Amino acid sequence: MIEQTNNRTIAKNTLYLYFRMIIILVVTLYTSRVILKILGIDDYGIYQAVGGVVGLLSFISGALSTGSARFLTFELGTGNEKRLRDTFSTTLMINIVLALIIVLLLETVGLWFLYNKLLIDPSRMNAAVYVFHLSALTVFFKLTQVPYNASIISHEKMAIYAYMSIIEVSAKLAIVYLLTVGDFDKLKFYATLLCFVQICIMLFYRFYCVQHFKETKYRFIFDRSIFKSIASFSGWSLISNASRALNNQGILILINMFFFPAVVAARAISIQVNMAANQFVNNFRLAVSPQIVKQYAAENLEGSKKLLLSSTKYSYYLMLLLSLPICILAEPLLNLWLTEVPKYTVIFLQIIMIQSLFQVFDTSFYTALYAKGQLRENALISPVIVFLIFPIVYILFKLGYSPVSLSWASLIAYVILALVVKPILIIKIANYTWKEIMNVYIPCLWVTICAIPIPILVSYLIDTSKILGFLTSGMITIICVTASIYYIGLDKKMRHKLLNEILSRIKGKRKVN
Repeated sequence: MIEQTNNRTIAKNTLYLYFRMIIILVVTLYTSRVILKILGIDDYGIYQAVGGVVGLLSFISGALSTGSARFLTFELGTGNEKRLRDTFSTTLMINIVLALIIVLLLETVGLWFLYNKLLIDPSRMNAAVYVFHLSALTVFFKLTQVPYNASIISHEKMAIYAYMSIIEVSAKLAIVYLLTVGDFDKLKFYATLLCFVQICIMLFYRFYCVQHFKETKYRFIFDRSIFKSIASFSGWSLISNASRALNNQGILILINMFFFPAVVAARAISIQVNMAANQFVNNFRLAVSPQIVKQYAAENLEGSKKLLLSSTKYSYYLMLLLSLPICILAEPLLNLWLTEVPKYTVIFLQIIMIQSLFQVFDTSFYTALYAKGQLRENALISPVIVFLIFPIVYILFKLGYSPVSLSWASLIAYVILALVVKPILIIKIANYTWKEIMNVYIPCLWVTICAIPIPILVSYLIDTSKILGFLTSGMITIICVTASIYYIGLDKKMRHKLLNEILSRIKGKRKVN
């Protein structure tokens, strides 16, 4: 009965998150196209490069969010309300102090770097600095927002994200319209409006939390034991997030040190499409992760393990369903979406979508360590591999290699993480076995092998630059992946359960005879 309730909660929250994601995805793809056209490739590249400098330090929010959500979820699982209140208040105080430190670093070291290291047209430097200051302000709010978002996730109230998404995307559509009106600096105006919208959304989430979750009514409490636990946990997570920030925002900065903003725009566009696709998987994982932690906290170790392994496999299937059509149709897709496609965008996009398949394993297996609260070994190994990408790419750029070399370096690093590092860690720390892990890898491998040949052949035989050819190729790819998942990726019990559910929706029955 408890398992059924948990499954319903996961399903309901997944639907809320998918509703949110679809709205954001559609509007983001539309607004990105218009904004790129209005700002131009160079100004768009400047915005992304400046955001990269700020994002390089704001990675701390990711680590703090991970730590906050884990400890708040764990205390909800134990049912200790006093400990839950103390955890929230202590976490908020930590975030406020760190936010002030980060903003100080941005306005000193970050500003110096912007003036002295990035290749920006002098005539646009004033606009770049203006965008930088607004980005720093957003980072302050984002860091102090962490405990509130963690509370929403811990309580599994995902519906609020779906509702607020309607307001958020409506505001972004309004921004696009306003950019077409008047004669002013479009880059400055865009940054101002976007900053205003983001801060308003964050303030609403805080209001919602205070009204619905008792523990979020801040009290001046600083529990040293809680601080030590969160600091230890987030400290290791911080290293991991720092390596990822260096590989994302840091690489954008590195590109702008060797190439002009147009190449930054190409990389940023590929990352944006990849992030949009990843939202499908991330929303599913976001709905599942609290249950994995709560079951572990309730000492249902086998239930927690079973849920993690099955969710990893399904996460991969979801990502394959998205990444394969995007890889095969990258060029016509970008031509349809954008009025002008920057050089390197197609190859950037194809490689990063392949990388995202391996990241599914890396991220999903991390949840096993996250649930147990033991991140030390992961923080000592995984980030080192990701950190190495930056100096390797720097050397390659110095030697005159193409910008695409950074994509290949990143792909190799994540292959190692997904197939070697994470499996060894969860076997050693979380008591998983190679047999259990191979029961995830092998079906995923066979599904991929069987899904690829026909779509690639079709893409060579028909003209995908035409709408009909594009739609035909995309549909065939989706059918091939879906068939491979159904017949190879799912066991007989799951296929029967899925078929029952589909037919019950069609016939209005609960069982198939």
